[in-house]
Amino acid sequence: MASYNKFNSFVEALAEKVHNLGSDTLKVALTNSAPAATMTKLSELTGAIASPALDSVTLTVSSSSQTSGTYKLVLADKTMTASGAVGPFRYVAIYNDTAANDELICWYDYGSAVTLASGDTFKLDFGTELFSLA
Repeated sequence: MASYNKFNSFVEALAEKVHNLGSDTLKVALTNSAPAATMTKLSELTGAIASPALDSVTLTVSSSSQTSGTYKLVLADKTMTASGAVGPFRYVAIYNDTAANDELICWYDYGSAVTLASGDTFKLDFGTELFSLA
């Protein structure tokens, strides 16, 4: 399973109304260059594959809600199908495409480079939630 990592600026961006996670469009970016926690926007993500040959990089928010003071963002698992060669990539970053600067949220490290041939699929499994905030 890939390891979850938060971009530091995401915390401040939440507090300053950059994100509306219940309605904004969240997308994934693929890169083989290690992200740094200090990055804030998509343009800082070096080596990002500009237009990966994938059927879709848009994520679906299943739930954005709080219960008893704990907020949870739940994303539907995403299976992407390659329509041409994709990669190599090791890191999958999630960013807010609605935000003016394509603000970064988090990234996953898959531990080694992944390359997809045309027709191959790649599944992002978010488990029970992307994150919770109490």
